[in-house]
Amino acid sequence: MSRCSNCQVIYSLFGLAIHQNDHQARRRFVEWAQNEIAVVPDFHKRILFSDEAHFCLNGYVNKQNCRIWSEANPQVYVETPLHPEKLTVWCALWAGGIISLCFFKNDEGHNVTVIGDRYRAMISNFFIPEMNNHDVQELWFQQDGATCHTARATIDLLKDTFGDRLISRFGPVNWPPRSCDLIPLDYFLWGYVKPLVYADNSQTLHHLEDNIRHVIADIRPQMLEKVIGNWTSRLDYIRVSRGNHMSEIIFKM
Repeated sequence: MSRCSNCQVIYSLFGLAIHQNDHQARRRFVEWAQNEIAVVPDFHKRILFSDEAHFCLNGYVNKQNCRIWSEANPQVYVETPLHPEKLTVWCALWAGGIISLCFFKNDEGHNVTVIGDRYRAMISNFFIPEMNNHDVQELWFQQDGATCHTARATIDLLKDTFGDRLISRFGPVNWPPRSCDLIPLDYFLWGYVKPLVYADNSQTLHHLEDNIRHVIADIRPQMLEKVIGNWTSRLDYIRVSRGNHMSEIIFKM
């Protein structure tokens, strides 16, 4: 049971409607990715995958790891906090480790919504300098199709750093929509981090933030190697199934 005493039952977007063109877009992406791997066998180990998640103080986390695939949007009842205190976390990882972990907060330290201007400020002021502190070259960058990610100004900013090595909606390589089963943060990271972060029932956002930082910092490089290696198996599944979504997207160690 949630520790929240002020909750509401709502219809959730937890269920994702599969659009008519999704299978085709996913097949095109898989064909491109597998062609790249055929030329450069460790290509998938050169992709920086990125994503956001909301961690609520009462122990609720956004459903990055729980998807219901359907041709129609399922009507799923989900209990969520009415006015949750939360942290919005952005992270970028690759086979070599986790390069960036960023919390979206204002000058007073309060959580803020991720909009285009804030996302670009994070990319410019935090992510790119952090990436430059690592000895990494020729990395690709992946992001999903969230509006704050795909504004023209954001795409131009990312292309200034990554050139054609950008996997994104409206980017040089198109990221297929509704493909969280191909994002390691969705099929592994958030689900792995959550039970460890909430194990001691954090009472403050500061404590919750510390827990998130410590848990992510303790993730072993060998674990990420295995997670990224699993990505190629997912490509195979989507190719064989002609673009279908995986019925279970959570990665099992």
